[in-house]
Amino acid sequence: MSRRYLVTGASSGIGAATVTAMRAAGWDVLATARRADRLAELAGRTGALVHPADLTSDDQVAELLAFAEATGGLDGVVNNAGGAYGLDPVEAGAVDDWRLMYELNVLGTLRVTQGVLPMLRVRGGGDVLFVTSTAALGAYPGGAGYTGAKHAERLLAETLRWELAGEPIRVLQIQPGAVATEEFSLVRFGGDADRAAKVYEGYQPLSADDVAEAMVWMLSRPAHVNIDALTIRPIAQATNTVTARS
Repeated sequence: MSRRYLVTGASSGIGAATVTAMRAAGWDVLATARRADRLAELAGRTGALVHPADLTSDDQVAELLAFAEATGGLDGVVNNAGGAYGLDPVEAGAVDDWRLMYELNVLGTLRVTQGVLPMLRVRGGGDVLFVTSTAALGAYPGGAGYTGAKHAERLLAETLRWELAGEPIRVLQIQPGAVATEEFSLVRFGGDADRAAKVYEGYQPLSADDVAEAMVWMLSRPAHVNIDALTIRPIAQATNTVTARS
């Protein structure tokens, strides 16, 4: 059966890999992110429909959702957009970084989810999949801004699932551990490539494709099966603070 999903944060990393995996599964995809040039490349490579949007903007999210409705509606959304900024202790954390993390990971996700739910009801059901993180499950030094935002996003997902009980709408969540993408740690450390590379030294982290394949599996389960939360880590990463490195 043909499906149509909105994927946010699709210009790179897990988002781009998810679009690629969904298209390979034969699903229709509407991909969004802020960078129009990256989306154009993704569209050319995968055949996905694209529409640029900044999820921190009410107006741009409204335009994105209107475009989704005008081009055929949706069977689901993958709330992937987000990110981490800084790895500073609470005492020295930049308020602007914390504010941006909350805007992207929580409020942007909330805006999209609120707009998608009516479209899913028109379809008679659908899927809302949240890409949170193992940061949503525990703390680590320097990570309070990011772990706080991801904890909030996790509870957004869990609460929504409870609130929609009895409706044919699945609310799913995937919680990846260390994933080596081209930008996540680079953005976190303000473009410091050496510091970003050290995050993944001495072990094999997950790839964006690993996470994307897991999400396609989650969404491919029969309609009565809800994967409430799937935690996926590299085997070397025992916890947020314990990684076996060579």
